[in-house]
Amino acid sequence: MFLPIYIYGSPVLRKESVDIGPDYPDLDKFLSDLWDTMYEADGVGLAAPQVGRNIRVFVVDASVNADEDPRLEGFRKTFINARIYERGGEETLFCEGCLSLPHLNEDVSRPSRIKIRYMDENFVEHDEEYDGFAARVIQHEYDHLEGKMFVDHLSPLRKTLIKSKLSAMAKGKYKAAYKTKLVK
Repeated sequence: MFLPIYIYGSPVLRKESVDIGPDYPDLDKFLSDLWDTMYEADGVGLAAPQVGRNIRVFVVDASVNADEDPRLEGFRKTFINARIYERGGEETLFCEGCLSLPHLNEDVSRPSRIKIRYMDENFVEHDEEYDGFAARVIQHEYDHLEGKMFVDHLSPLRKTLIKSKLSAMAKGKYKAAYKTKLVK
């Protein structure tokens, strides 16, 4: 089932998410819906807050970049109760977009390497290190669990320059090719 993606201005996107356990109601169905929604919206990642749930869950499919980085072949992962505990490497700029900010793309600086602990969909714990595009997408989705969005990483000048776009979006003036929801 395709879930509506909450748009910038919706309070759920600014709340810190909570951990869940294996007994979370209908988790398998929710994860399936999260994947379906992400693919329907043509995304590479989607976090639970973006579909209205403040739980520490996100999904990532970074395989779209496998041509540039063969390590990403088949890179399709579910992250539950994730915690990034180390960030390092060079700060790199990359033009990011977000399904909760339709048609808004900006250059965002992030560390090129992360270490993260998380549980997969079977609640098996993982402690892994990522770099490059995978680290970028994971950090972007992880931010949603913390109540942050990529626009929070922009310089004050860039924020000023896009302020009217964000304001319009928060008032419902946007277009998206997927199902959306704006809750004020």
